[in-house]
Amino acid sequence: MTDLPYLASRLYGTPLLIARPKLEVILGVVARKLAGDTLATPPPANVDTGMTGGLQNLESIAVIPVLGTLVRRSSYLGAASGLTSYHDIEAMADQAFSDPMVKAVLLEIDSSGGEAGGVFDLAQRLRSLSQTSGKPLWAIADEAALSAAYAIACAADRLWLTRTAEVGSIGVVAVHVDESVADAKAGLNYTFLHAGAHKVDGHPHAPLPAPVAADIQADIDQLHEQFIALVAGFRRLTSEVIRATEARVYRGEAALQAGLADQIGTRAEAITALQRQLAMSAGRSLRNKATALSACRPTSHISSRSQPFPKEISMNDHNPVTPMDDTEENSTPTPAQSPQTPPPLDEAAITAQVEQRLRRQLAELTEIAAQAQRLGVTVDPAQALARGVSPDALRQSVLKQAAERDVAQDIVAEAPQPPHTKPQSVADSPLVKAAQAYGGRK
Repeated sequence: MTDLPYLASRLYGTPLLIARPKLEVILGVVARKLAGDTLATPPPANVDTGMTGGLQNLESIAVIPVLGTLVRRSSYLGAASGLTSYHDIEAMADQAFSDPMVKAVLLEIDSSGGEAGGVFDLAQRLRSLSQTSGKPLWAIADEAALSAAYAIACAADRLWLTRTAEVGSIGVVAVHVDESVADAKAGLNYTFLHAGAHKVDGHPHAPLPAPVAADIQADIDQLHEQFIALVAGFRRLTSEVIRATEARVYRGEAALQAGLADQIGTRAEAITALQRQLAMSAGRSLRNKATALSACRPTSHISSRSQPFPKEISMNDHNPVTPMDDTEENSTPTPAQSPQTPPPLDEAAITAQVEQRLRRQLAELTEIAAQAQRLGVTVDPAQALARGVSPDALRQSVLKQAAERDVAQDIVAEAPQPPHTKPQSVADSPLVKAAQAYGGRK
């Protein structure tokens, strides 16, 4: 059974960040319930399963649903009532951003807004989680991201919307219901005994006094300024631009022109674009890191004649081992040839995951290079890493080069003797002659 007084307390006399059409629907339903009407509730089997969806993971992208009317705490008013709580959204975000298998997060939004309390903190928390983890945060309005839902959406690095989706409604509203006439008709007369002049400000059993209305309006204006500042900061627009929208709702292309969204497309297109960005970012990070590691330390010069096998390289040693000729080996390094102090790396810009992957890949490439040296094939592991060559590809290349060299040697070794060459007899063998001479001396 729905707790009507609890629901009414969260709807009346409190600031809301919700679009007007949705507010009218809620007010109409709650008013009828408060009047005693019985409203049919769909059975659980008929409830939209999309409204009860939780966190999804689609190929390293976590999808967080932001659906229905938004409230600070859902309590026992769950998804079956079309509610999503800020606490539930934050919990899903914490889980997604802390999951090492998740590379990016997408907010899937279809909401006309809800309660003001807690939404600004949630938006800031989402942005903070994205920046701290280094994982992209995108959002798509499919089909609405209005008021409180837009406050959440604008925390994303990039905001998509479908062709018919609505965004905006950057405003605040509060509702006061004067039930004094209905009370009189019902023969009810309420008397409030209280301490504190403002203890019962805004109660519904009397017309709203002008001073109380002014206080409520001041609270609404203050929340509106916070809302404007939040959106302006996240969207990189001026407060004047956001204020000039006057809580207007924008659909499709108009939202892009107003600067409230970034791109039009479907949910699938947004996910594909995000996956493409992840792939490009990973490749760029690997190349930059490999280049930095390759340039960090001078090349070690080792003669292939004096040392047939390359020196061992630890996982922390990112130097390539390259052969050199005898003149270079015997020459004395000049001061100009002395290694310079490597510049410090910006480790803050490199995620721990990329660092670990590079170390593991370089160690494997170095091991392959050592094996290749034994086969007579020279490989520079740091250069291979900088060029993005995978260990498997490098291993296949080494085996191919070794096989081609062996085939060439076999051809030379098995070449037939010229026709005019007379086969050498056993008696002519130097070994036989030496044995005979040794026996004669004895």
